[in-house]
Amino acid sequence: MRVLVTGYGGFLGAAICRQLIDQGFSVRGLARSRYPELEKLGVEAVQGSVSSAECCQAACRDCGAVVHTAAKAGVWGSWKEYYEINTAATTRLLDAAAKAKVRAFVHTSSPSVTFDGQHQSGVDESVPYPQRWLCYYPQTKALAEQAVIDAASAGQLQTCALRPHLIWGLGDPHLFPRVIERALSGRLRRVGTGENLIDVVHVDNAARAHVQAVQKLVAGNDALNGQALFITDGQPIACWEWISRILTTANVAVPQTSISFASAYRIGAMLEVVYKVLRRKTEPPMTRFVAAQLALDHYFSIDRAKQLLDYQPQVDREAEFERCQRWLRSLASKAK
Repeated sequence: MRVLVTGYGGFLGAAICRQLIDQGFSVRGLARSRYPELEKLGVEAVQGSVSSAECCQAACRDCGAVVHTAAKAGVWGSWKEYYEINTAATTRLLDAAAKAKVRAFVHTSSPSVTFDGQHQSGVDESVPYPQRWLCYYPQTKALAEQAVIDAASAGQLQTCALRPHLIWGLGDPHLFPRVIERALSGRLRRVGTGENLIDVVHVDNAARAHVQAVQKLVAGNDALNGQALFITDGQPIACWEWISRILTTANVAVPQTSISFASAYRIGAMLEVVYKVLRRKTEPPMTRFVAAQLALDHYFSIDRAKQLLDYQPQVDREAEFERCQRWLRSLASKAK
């Protein structure tokens, strides 16, 4: 069976492609760029955008399943950008998949779709979407996730949404480089006590959950259809301990300065206003969302994923950090 993976050249998308191929699936990848290293593995490349209905229709043709990882991440940008890429493109792809009679649709969502600026301490999937949003990313991802769930309710497709949290691992182009760069530039400090617990998920664990979801939905698992599931390593860790571990592995000094959550939140709110007035496209050094994520608990129950996907985190965190050491130190050396 052929599986379409959108955003297939991204960190998570590439890992999903490799695992699908290992499981015997044919893989088609949709992205704006070409990724020769994945094409050598057998991925059929379709160069285009999920913003194009015609491209979505062509990419879905003759596919039995879709894994939709393409998205606009981050915490800064216009509503139009986030809505078009995260929400409108998802509904467009759902329509194309239904018309192509695709059997299963697995959507990469985010735990931030439930984040309202308060502690989330071991919450499960019963937690509702918030009434207020701290930035456009989680809001537009929540709208996309709801469209995926609604498609299952309408009987158009077998669908589910997975919520991997803070994806990490060797080659991570987002989390690790950002922490290292901020520390080296003097723009990183502890917000609050740093003892707030957070969840992370290794890229291989996150990819495995997506492959398991494809397999379950294609097999007609009604219990999974229309569900949203948190996906983590199942090992919450103190936020500052996690950041410190990244930096010490990279041989970068851990900043000793700190700021209260209340102060960081106020500064973030002020900077958001200033940047909007000045129409600056670069991300402010602090925002309300970032302050809250750095200071508050956000860890989740994965019991539902274990039950419906047979999901079990398998990556040894200590061994993986050892494997990442040389690469992280190379990143730090280049950033200096």
